[in-house]
Amino acid sequence: MSRKTTPELKGRAARLARLLPTGSARGQAARAPFVLLVVVLLGGGLIGLLVLNSALSEGSFQLDDLKQRTKELTDEEQALQRDIDAYSAPQALQRRARELGMVPGGDPAFLGPDGKVKGSPSPAPAAATPLVLAPEALTATSARPSAATPSPYTEPSAPAVPASPTAAATPTPTTTDGR
Repeated sequence: MSRKTTPELKGRAARLARLLPTGSARGQAARAPFVLLVVVLLGGGLIGLLVLNSALSEGSFQLDDLKQRTKELTDEEQALQRDIDAYSAPQALQRRARELGMVPGGDPAFLGPDGKVKGSPSPAPAAATPLVLAPEALTATSARPSAATPSPYTEPSAPAVPASPTAAATPTPTTTDGR
């Protein structure tokens, strides 16, 4: 009995075997598309990672810019809040009211629901001359130089005192030598 190394194919299997290429050519043909597919996938993945990394770094730069802007705006808000607190302090309000010629009110009186007056009202004390002149007073004195009046929106460093009319009208004595 002799042994055959390759089995004989019969019928349908034999026909299929004849249609397919034999041996090593079949392995080479199937390996090339697979290698190409792997190279394309790896290249696409690397390009995708590069694009993703670029987008993340751009977003990081924008985030840093926005954090810096937020810090600047927070500092500005705090400075404005300090200004508001300084202007609305009771002492500052009282000082500015006095500069405008306002005086504290006297004892108040209240009207009840029945129309009766409760308490004894008293008038406010007489107001001193205001340090800020009204616009009408400025136009009447525009012929002579006057001291600058502070703006109601700024804090004056020293109270402005209007020039006295007698000081402006008094002539300065001169000597014969021109001094």
